[in-house]
Amino acid sequence: MKITGIKLIDSFGMSLIKVYNHSLYWKMRAIVVNPRSKYPKIIKCIFLIFIKIMDEYHCAFIGTGIGYGAHFDSPPRLPHGLNGIVIHERTYFGKNCTILHQVTFGGTVRNGVPIAPVCGDNCLFGAGSKILGGVTIGNNVKVGANAVVTTDMPDNVTCVGIPAKIVKRGN
Repeated sequence: MKITGIKLIDSFGMSLIKVYNHSLYWKMRAIVVNPRSKYPKIIKCIFLIFIKIMDEYHCAFIGTGIGYGAHFDSPPRLPHGLNGIVIHERTYFGKNCTILHQVTFGGTVRNGVPIAPVCGDNCLFGAGSKILGGVTIGNNVKVGANAVVTTDMPDNVTCVGIPAKIVKRGN
């Protein structure tokens, strides 16, 4: 049996996918994205190849797109997996964020400079919600299902609707 280059690449990629480990993926991603990481460049390159293969698989099969520069202070909780999640490459996430399926974090360009959402700690993004532009989402914010956030949200609020409006303040 003759193995062509495409089949070899495909089998290598699929073998990586079969051993996908959520926590390992996010640890590798943190090492690659963090400019202050002390790991040797060769290790970062190997991790980057693994991450890109996984990201392309997720994009092709479950409609996910995570920009390579997206920063997470800690791995996000993904109760529904990566199904349909799209994250702009400049988006920043604090610790302990929960992202449900079909959520979009979209960037924009302001005065020729690309900007993206900044999300605080302990945020919950409901299914289908959209966080658009250079908005800042405070700590402990809950964004309801299918809400479209186009303005900044302060700490400790719940917002819902199109466009998103604050419906509850405090925990």
